[in-house]
Amino acid sequence: MIVGMSIGAFTVVHVIISLVAIASGFVALAGLLTSKSRPKWTGLFLVMTLLTTVTGFMFPFSVVTPAFVTGIISISALLITLLALYVFNMIGMWRWIYVVTAVFGLYLNCFVLVVQSFQKISFLNPLAPTQSEPAFLIAQSALLAGFIVFGFLAVRRFHPQAVPA
Repeated sequence: MIVGMSIGAFTVVHVIISLVAIASGFVALAGLLTSKSRPKWTGLFLVMTLLTTVTGFMFPFSVVTPAFVTGIISISALLITLLALYVFNMIGMWRWIYVVTAVFGLYLNCFVLVVQSFQKISFLNPLAPTQSEPAFLIAQSALLAGFIVFGFLAVRRFHPQAVPA
């Protein structure tokens, strides 16, 4: 946690970063679905996703939790996304690797949003207090199904113009 910042204030900063990551991620996803590069939105999405993952690791914990494991998976996917985009320039197989890992990173952000929503939002919590109830499982299943469709379409549709040598 940031020195001098209360856990409540740090949580607010973390949530804002997460929401910006999700919002910019959907703008970047729209670009993938329409085969339009949106480098500023993509950069914002990647930076904010990295920040939300890093700040997530800064919360106090004493045991490995599902959130910690999700963070490790997220940062691993993000590193592959960054390599595919900035090192391999989405050439050849790196195009679909970029698309899959970027969409997966956005999915993980949204997955955590659903988890946190059922934990923290007063009208959702009673529907799934242990997060094993049908309402939670339906929400997460619908989210996963939507991202599988978005990911499939993005891989098929996103073909950025070649950059001249």
